[in-house]
Amino acid sequence: MNNALRYAVTVLLAGLALLLTAPAASAHRGPIKLEVTGDGGHNVNVLVTWKEDGHPVTDVVEATLTANSSDGRSFGPVQLRSSSEGQNLYTSPEPLPSGTWKVTVTATKPAKARATTKVKAADLAATPVAATSPAPRATGAAALADREDADGTPFTIGIIAVAVVIASGIWIAFARRGRLYSRR
Repeated sequence: MNNALRYAVTVLLAGLALLLTAPAASAHRGPIKLEVTGDGGHNVNVLVTWKEDGHPVTDVVEATLTANSSDGRSFGPVQLRSSSEGQNLYTSPEPLPSGTWKVTVTATKPAKARATTKVKAADLAATPVAATSPAPRATGAAALADREDADGTPFTIGIIAVAVVIASGIWIAFARRGRLYSRR
């Protein structure tokens, strides 16, 4: 019985060690991805994610925007600023003049990256507004994944606490069982 107890405790401790080291292993480093889009008006939005897993970049991003129009005009360079609408969303502090632009965004921090796209800048009143409906809520495994991304550390700590309680219960049960057999 002593060997079974040792085996169970070893397996549980190994599982706990894996859970405890998982957040450190998921730290983000490496290349970033820039998604450059126009907002339908005169502004440019840049969404910054980690290239390997698509998670939002929460580090400070240093990036500049330059643009060239089809008729020879140029715009920038302009330092992008963090948007109040999202943690990994960056915008130009100055609006693009009306026209079609080839926009290039160059990031230098937390990693070097470059993205170029065409953007049409126009007055919002001149563009038709499409009716949109809210996105459907995620259910099942997708909702759990969203919760884990949103809550991150508290969710992981909860899982670890439950595992510790279960491991303690198993250890106590084996310890009591061992005492019963040793008294006979």
